Amino acid sequence: MVATKAKTTKPETTAAPKKKKSSGGGIKKISPYNKFIRNELQRLKDSQPETTHSERFKLAAANWKTARENPKNAK
Repeated sequence: MVATKAKTTKPETTAAPKKKKSSGGGIKKISPYNKFIRNELQRLKDSQPETTHSERFKLAAANWKTARENPKNAK
C-alpha cells in the first residue's frame, strides 16, 4: 500500500480591507524657491530664447543666491 500525504488546509483568514491614505487634501503651498525659479525661468526664456533649458536653470539657480525672495538673504 502506498502512503499518501494527508491534505493540509490552511485556515481561511479574512483580510482586513485596505485603508485608503488621505493625501491631506488641498494643494501644497509652493516654496519661495519654486516660485522664484518658475518666474525666473520664464523671464530668462523670454529674454534669452537661444539658450538651452539647462543653461537657463543654471542662471536661475545662480540668481537665487542673491535674490531678495531668498529667505537667507532677507534682512
